[in-house]
Amino acid sequence: MLIAILINSALVASAVVIHYEMLRLLSVVIPRLKIKHRLRVLIGVFGTICAHVIEVCLFGLAFFLMIHYGDFGSLEGNFDGSLVDSIYFSFTNYTTVGYGDIEPLGALRFLAGVEALTGLSLITWSASFMFMEMTQFWNEG
Repeated sequence: MLIAILINSALVASAVVIHYEMLRLLSVVIPRLKIKHRLRVLIGVFGTICAHVIEVCLFGLAFFLMIHYGDFGSLEGNFDGSLVDSIYFSFTNYTTVGYGDIEPLGALRFLAGVEALTGLSLITWSASFMFMEMTQFWNEG
């Protein structure tokens, strides 16, 4: 269980650092762009989506590796053991959609909960960032 906690901690730390660095990069680059506000907002949205996709893939890869190369549990239900299904499960977890077609068992349940909490936090961080970006330049048209 200690190894699972260390893996979970490393994943959360990695996701937060990825997100922080992407938002920092966007906060430097977007104001320097000599384009209309609407396009700057679109660049911000696509940038934050890219960060989320990278973070989801990171968690998905961890699910895949923990299933195949450790005794951390399994994903049951409509799961074929592939990396694609692991990433799909990660997307439903990270976004807290939780369709329920794949269920974690064993120590992977803890990772699933940690990923949902991390995803919720990072998605709201992105929303706050985009709100600040939009209000800062809203009147520029």
